[in-house]
Amino acid sequence: MSTQKTATIIGSGLVGSLWAVYLAKAGYKVSTYDRRSDLRNVALSAGKSINLATSFRGWKALDKLGIGDAIREIAIPMYSRTIHALDGTISALPYGKENQAIYSVSRGEINAKLLEIAGKNENVDLHFDVDCTFADTKTGKFSLKNNKTGEETHHQTDLLFATDGAFSAVRYSGFQKLDRFSYSQNYIEDGYREILLPANEDGSHKLEKNSLHIWPRGRFMLIALPNFDGSFTCTLFMPFDNHEYCFNKLTDRTKVENFFKEVFPDFYDMMPNVADRWEEHPLSALALIRCYPWTNGKMALMGDAAHATVPFYGQGMNCGFEDCTVMYDLMQEHNENWPVIFKEYEKSRKPNCDAMQDLSLQNYLVMRDKVTDPTFKMIHKIEHRLSNLFPDSYIPLYSMVSFSNIEYKHALQKGNEQQDVIKGIIEEHNLNEETPFEKLDELIYQYFKHELA
Repeated sequence: MSTQKTATIIGSGLVGSLWAVYLAKAGYKVSTYDRRSDLRNVALSAGKSINLATSFRGWKALDKLGIGDAIREIAIPMYSRTIHALDGTISALPYGKENQAIYSVSRGEINAKLLEIAGKNENVDLHFDVDCTFADTKTGKFSLKNNKTGEETHHQTDLLFATDGAFSAVRYSGFQKLDRFSYSQNYIEDGYREILLPANEDGSHKLEKNSLHIWPRGRFMLIALPNFDGSFTCTLFMPFDNHEYCFNKLTDRTKVENFFKEVFPDFYDMMPNVADRWEEHPLSALALIRCYPWTNGKMALMGDAAHATVPFYGQGMNCGFEDCTVMYDLMQEHNENWPVIFKEYEKSRKPNCDAMQDLSLQNYLVMRDKVTDPTFKMIHKIEHRLSNLFPDSYIPLYSMVSFSNIEYKHALQKGNEQQDVIKGIIEEHNLNEETPFEKLDELIYQYFKHELA
């Protein structure tokens, strides 16, 4: 009779497939179930969904398993934001220090690669085309319905991890009916639609390849992330209604074409048939999910099932991957005492994931509006200078979030405090782009000498 430890994962998306590899590494026999078909058997193309930006926390989770290089093969480094102004002016803002980058990767491709890695592990069994219809946190019982045959089966597990996304079936069935379970689902006023900017005829990129491109327009924005085939996955974020420019006013081909000619003229020049391609991807909504507790009995919520966010800091996947490293480290620390692990996991992750969601909303304002603001540009310039002068003492907010594993809650608090101080210096001394570095350095030493000593 086998005494091998067993675990079940509902949802084999990004977090579920990675967590399966972690559990297998710890010696568990893992079964995963997903309502979708096997992505490994699907012909993927660029532009199927918002490209993801892999940064430090994500790479840490992947490298801990020795699989980071396999993902780097399908990822493109982006070293800066390239800002496209309405008048056609282009400027670049580096993300961090020299050679620091976030990486553009197709959601479908990285998911398929993680499934491939998990599927090669003899301790992992992957199952697809099944819906979870019932889950009980106390007993570990759960039910599945085969989407092809309609057959329903009933199971029981010692551990069940819900990684089945923002609208988690496990959370709905197993958690949301529990006494004193807190849950909120808040849609923001904006939605998004994707557009695929094709490559040049020779297969080259129409824009700088190693950059994330942003067309900020105050209340809305267009972004573009590179793909290996020379195309860019572009996403328009904009209000659904109640604005001069909104999705619900773009009701026909002519209105779409006029919209791009008026507010994104340089993009229209690159893609004059944009109105013809407008309907290729659906108009989608954006929501934040907050809930607590994340664990009960034999079950735990991870990734979007626990803390779905909006995509404006590129931290949804990275945060979900960090869930895996935190849970795995707790397994080692507490010798797989799961009641203790679960409580420590939710206690440590909840405030940090709340902060991550706050950062995501805050960065939307930065991307769509502030990147063109002279004060923001000066804050960025001074922070970049501070980081170069005192690399071991001063870390800008973006670098804390994207290039370190400093807890999100500490990054949010410290980063905002730092930026408030710098904003005050700019206003007090009327600093601008013409201010020489000598003057900036003098003020930096004056205001930060004690903190950076």
